[in-house]
Amino acid sequence: MLTRLAPFTLAAWLLSAPAFAELQPPAGYYAAVGQRDGKAPACPAVPQPYTGELQFTSKYAGSDSARATLNRKAEKNFREQTSHIVRLEKEAGRMITGYMRTGQPERLECAIEWLDQWASADALESEQFNHTGKSMRKWALGSLAGAWLRLKFSESQPLAAYPQQSARIEAWFTRLAEHTVREWSDLPLRKINNHSYWAAWSVMAVAVIDDRRDLFDWSVGQFRIAANQVDDEGYLANEMRRSQRALAYHNYALPPLAMIAAFAEANEVDLRGENHGALQRLAERVLQGARDPAAFAQRTGSKQDMSELRKNFKYAWLAPYCSLYACSEQTRELNQEKGPFNSFRLGGEVTQVFGKP
Repeated sequence: MLTRLAPFTLAAWLLSAPAFAELQPPAGYYAAVGQRDGKAPACPAVPQPYTGELQFTSKYAGSDSARATLNRKAEKNFREQTSHIVRLEKEAGRMITGYMRTGQPERLECAIEWLDQWASADALESEQFNHTGKSMRKWALGSLAGAWLRLKFSESQPLAAYPQQSARIEAWFTRLAEHTVREWSDLPLRKINNHSYWAAWSVMAVAVIDDRRDLFDWSVGQFRIAANQVDDEGYLANEMRRSQRALAYHNYALPPLAMIAAFAEANEVDLRGENHGALQRLAERVLQGARDPAAFAQRTGSKQDMSELRKNFKYAWLAPYCSLYACSEQTRELNQEKGPFNSFRLGGEVTQVFGKP
């Protein structure tokens, strides 16, 4: 016979029930701030916070459905329109990386000043956007929040002296993450590609910063959708449509997916088995394609553009990936050869964070 719990007993039970632990990053994000002698560079003027409509020219404007042919004039327009945003991403990340290496407080103060001014201006929050605009919003968020993670979790607690600024900056990150969730949710499968994966990485970074389990779950959900897009041979159908850039875009899909998997694993969510090891299957397909792109050329009917695959930082995903898997000797050698990795879109020094191969 069931006994009805008295109200105070039920309340006591609820209070004692196990709750989710606070979200945390991988262990390398707790590293102490380095200490080096030397003079910090002067803090440059903050780029004007971008508060306008997020309506930007696509660098593939006028291209066919493959969206694989660059329009040089359109690309120039895109670079000009987004220059302040990209400068913030790159320079604030460099300041944070420089501070983590040297411990020079001027670098930290400068980074916080830049980010606080953009946060206080509600930058990048326009509700008027096109596809390129919402893409810039989530890219910028991933870059900035990814770098902020090192400050947030360092055992040196560098943000302790900046409580008000940190609160404003983190609240801004959270607003941008909520925009990102709205803008990249419930897309038809034919439209879910690397953009959605990068959106999910940016949201994961903020989820851990703000201890938002709902954002964490959304990011994990997007990873699972991505994993289920990987076919038995390691290809992504929506990236195969990119014709001569298919291999490059498969490679471009890997950094956010590897980061999400590493952050999930740090919170006791193992995504390596999703769709029968999809992430590893995708990675192995890309590594094989980088050595010999013939299979991609045959499948797409186009000779592959290998220019992106010749840039070392494009392999930054190897740092989190090889923290999740027992990488082969060949892959470890590639990790060493191409690294150490410093990718601003992943928050900076990923090799430093995830350890040497």
